[in-house]
Amino acid sequence: MNRLLSTLLLGSAAALIATGAWAQSGSVESAVGGYSFDDAAKEHPDTKNFHSNDGVLTFAIVTHTAGNGFFDPVYVGAKIAANLIGADVLLLGSESPVDDPAREIEILNQIIQDPKLDGLIMTTPQAGAYDDIVKTARENGIPVATTNSFDPGIHDRLGISHTGQEATAAAVAGNALAKCLLDKGVEGGSIVFPNSTAMGNIEVNNRVSSAYEATVAALNAAGKLDAFTVDAGPENVGIQVDPNDPVNGIVSLFESRGDVVGAFAGNNVFTPALAQAVAQTGMTGKICAYGFDLGPAQQEALKAGNLTGALGQQPLLQGFWPVMQLWLEIDRGISAANLDTRAQLVTGETVGDVGGRFEN
Repeated sequence: MNRLLSTLLLGSAAALIATGAWAQSGSVESAVGGYSFDDAAKEHPDTKNFHSNDGVLTFAIVTHTAGNGFFDPVYVGAKIAANLIGADVLLLGSESPVDDPAREIEILNQIIQDPKLDGLIMTTPQAGAYDDIVKTARENGIPVATTNSFDPGIHDRLGISHTGQEATAAAVAGNALAKCLLDKGVEGGSIVFPNSTAMGNIEVNNRVSSAYEATVAALNAAGKLDAFTVDAGPENVGIQVDPNDPVNGIVSLFESRGDVVGAFAGNNVFTPALAQAVAQTGMTGKICAYGFDLGPAQQEALKAGNLTGALGQQPLLQGFWPVMQLWLEIDRGISAANLDTRAQLVTGETVGDVGGRFEN
């Protein structure tokens, strides 16, 4: 019986292979509605003539600081996506190495009037500053996507897609900071969270709060919270430090406390400054210092031991997805599809794995 069954099965399989039916088993070639998936997957013939009617989609991506390297992989991601869909993308941003929303807004006000523009991508670090840009884009028939920094109250927020890292991801660094102190056997001291609330970056403020809360929770769970002074300012959004002189500001903060054993910085302004302050005060390897982003300065600081860890936010995705989202909105009518790029904790031991294929 077994031999007969085996013979029948082998014979059936051979017949299926011979007829090509085996390769097609379970395949779906057309929609229930009767249309072809091949046809449905094609770009609409009018898509490339959207808005500017010049036969090519042209998008612009504008950032608030193109001068420090963080946004380089964002621009790379935007180019990758544009190449995939046959679009052009203008790479624009403030030339400053530190946050410069005013210059970004100046660039935005210029590009929004370009008759060739079919879609706009922008960072929104200064809450409440971009409503007029969105309104003008809407009046001009140009779809908008935001990336990297999140303004929760921006005009038509629910109708605009956002690509970026949730501020709550900073809890990963806050927890790691506490674990670092516990693993080192540190018995007490100050843990500080330098920031500048005057910059108006709500997302950075929320990062600091999330990191602070995670540090407190981890130390409390270990029964060690009372031994430490965990200070993120009166509202837990950071201790005020001058963003125009962040290194000396953090050095002064360290010196005024006299017992700093841990620190967290929530953006690309204060993280490199934290690393420099650690080096200048001779605290390399003696302090648990965590920060944000994985630009060139952060990577060097991790290698040198001036940073214990830093959180990456996978910025290549922050350029890639907004371009694809604009295309989906134009070609498919899909809008407000957000993407959380999550958190990637990198330490001195793993920093060598960062940077492959222009992603950091």
